Amino acid sequence: MGTESKRKKYILALDQGTTSSRAILFNSKAQKVACAQQEFTQYFPEPGWVEHDAEELFLCQLATAQKVLRESKALENEVAAIGITNQRETVVMWEKATGKPVHHAIVWQCRRTAQMAQDLIDKGLSDPIQEKTGLIPDAYFSGTKIKWLLDTIPGLRERAQKGEILAGTIDTWLVWKLTGGRIHVTDYTNASRTMLFNITSLEWDEGLLDMLDIPPCILPAVRPSSYIYGKTDREVCGFEIPIAACIGDQQAALFGQGCFKEGEVKTTYGTGCFMLMNTGDRPIFSTHGLLTTVAIGLGDKVQYALEGSVFMGGATIKWLRDQLGIIKTARECDELAQSVETSEGVIMVPAFTGLGTPYWDPYARGLIIGLTRGVTKAHICRATLEGIAFQVKDLLLSMKEDAGLEIKNVKVDGGASVSDIMMQFQSDILNTPVFRPKNVETTALGAAFCAGLATGFWASKEDILDNWKVDRIFTPDLDEVENENRYCQWKKAVERSKNWSNK
Repeated sequence: MGTESKRKKYILALDQGTTSSRAILFNSKAQKVACAQQEFTQYFPEPGWVEHDAEELFLCQLATAQKVLRESKALENEVAAIGITNQRETVVMWEKATGKPVHHAIVWQCRRTAQMAQDLIDKGLSDPIQEKTGLIPDAYFSGTKIKWLLDTIPGLRERAQKGEILAGTIDTWLVWKLTGGRIHVTDYTNASRTMLFNITSLEWDEGLLDMLDIPPCILPAVRPSSYIYGKTDREVCGFEIPIAACIGDQQAALFGQGCFKEGEVKTTYGTGCFMLMNTGDRPIFSTHGLLTTVAIGLGDKVQYALEGSVFMGGATIKWLRDQLGIIKTARECDELAQSVETSEGVIMVPAFTGLGTPYWDPYARGLIIGLTRGVTKAHICRATLEGIAFQVKDLLLSMKEDAGLEIKNVKVDGGASVSDIMMQFQSDILNTPVFRPKNVETTALGAAFCAGLATGFWASKEDILDNWKVDRIFTPDLDEVENENRYCQWKKAVERSKNWSNK
């Protein structure tokens, strides 16, 4: 570690999520020194469509960074670097000359390109796409979103071909804005979520770009996750600090949990739920609907992961609060769920935007089944928490079969992982110990770790592991027969939700 790095006290992590932007300042012991968070507007222009205002998103993120630095009284020269982690797959396109977005950002949850993805499947392109990208054709990924914008906005493809338009995922947008439009870049993890990136050659794939008629000139350069990209622009940000990491949110959580070895698993409970298993330096291609993705790029090497995705996790609890109005806070959901011993036979399948792994059904829709007149909002709250946990079990079973590895435990993080009742049920239904760390903000921490390694703030992965501390271990306590019966009921409910909106 150089003399300059020794003088530094902090790493600033920018955690740009689906519903809010956060900034967290960490010290050398990976302790949270200061934090700021700001929600931004969600747009739903049509059923199943989800958008963000990219300018609002950036301004929210910048405001949280400025607030953290101001309130912590951290000096600019005490911050070694900024690490960025972000909602993945969400796409922004903007004018190179003005920096003005040409359309709202299309969010990863958005299903507007479901038919476009289905057309690729119908043409027999699923296997070739999976062999190159590790992904399954789906509206979830960035490629079809970019094509939709190019196809839909008059004259946009022609402007893109002339080099007047840039595109990127949220990490790319933030770096471009923070550096005053000087740097157009992404990292291996975010690139691997676009359905345009060859995860073996680590390059944008010409065949895939041709397939979707996307000009390569609009795409960013691809660099390691832990890498000094450049410095923030003082006129834009009010400070000049190196940006030394970009990493997709789920890969950041895997790294932040210290899952550095093959077979180690984490699940993040955020807006959605995401389970990743580190598979080391070999990509494993799934036969059970899992995705193969780049876990991290360090130097000239990458590690891979298997990933399972649940589209609606914590967002389901938010739906109870904001749309149904049966709770006022997430804590109230827990309290109501704990007030009853069972869900009284009620099952919630939160397929509001389709089903992810292992079903990959964009036409599935949410349902609550098993209702009787004795059912109360407490039972619905409990069924909601259990529905999230059942989806995670779907992921784990698929992962075990694909990887051929016995999973000893699952590390958990994210906002909804603070729910003791849900984590206990998760351990019960998985029949596996669940480890919750003291710091559940492991997504931001993973970005901080990447930035710290790039700048010498932390010397090695061993330094990082020294900072990971467990808060609580949940151990399974459910009869095996009852476990199987509950899961069978869940599968029956899922079957009733499938293909509901397909006309």
